[in-house]
Amino acid sequence: MSPRRPDIAPLRREDLDDDPIRQVAAWLERALAEAPLAEAMALATLDERGRPDARMVLLKGIDERGFRFFTHYDSAKGHQLAATPAAAVILYWRELDRQVRARGTVERLPAAESDAYFASRPHDARVGAMASPQSEPIGSREELERRVAEVEQLLAGAEPERPSTWGGYLLRPDEVELWQGQEARLHDRFRYTRDGDGWRIERLAP
Repeated sequence: MSPRRPDIAPLRREDLDDDPIRQVAAWLERALAEAPLAEAMALATLDERGRPDARMVLLKGIDERGFRFFTHYDSAKGHQLAATPAAAVILYWRELDRQVRARGTVERLPAAESDAYFASRPHDARVGAMASPQSEPIGSREELERRVAEVEQLLAGAEPERPSTWGGYLLRPDEVELWQGQEARLHDRFRYTRDGDGWRIERLAP
């Protein structure tokens, strides 16, 4: 972890919002202004043998429901989430010496939300989502480029529409941990645990 910045004070209970989603949203807003690729998020799932699997995705929104991200439903993570609809995520902002961990249940977003986000993506990204059989073996780079060219030919200038195999997920957290780096590795950690309609907040030893 990076050395503690002098302008980042120790984290106290009274500094925290009672709702972890609002607190993470506030931290994310600052990270987006100060850290490159602040929306990069590690996503951990379980495979069919119960082994953990992890990769980086992009956090594409956070609201009162939880954390949103998008991918291929037929990807490895898509199959894993279909079999075991639970996951853990981590956001880490080195420039702020902050980390967010969350875990909970995962569900697909409504089609309208996936359609809206897909339509907002650059044209090439939408074509790529249509052309790539994500996580499947592929013979060569040339084969992938040929698939992209075939999709462009089929579109004939039309705008790409979201394929049924691609869309969004929502992680509804039941546990969220905030980590703020401090000197001498005496870091500040607070864990939110869902408790009925609210949250229980505990300080954790570093």
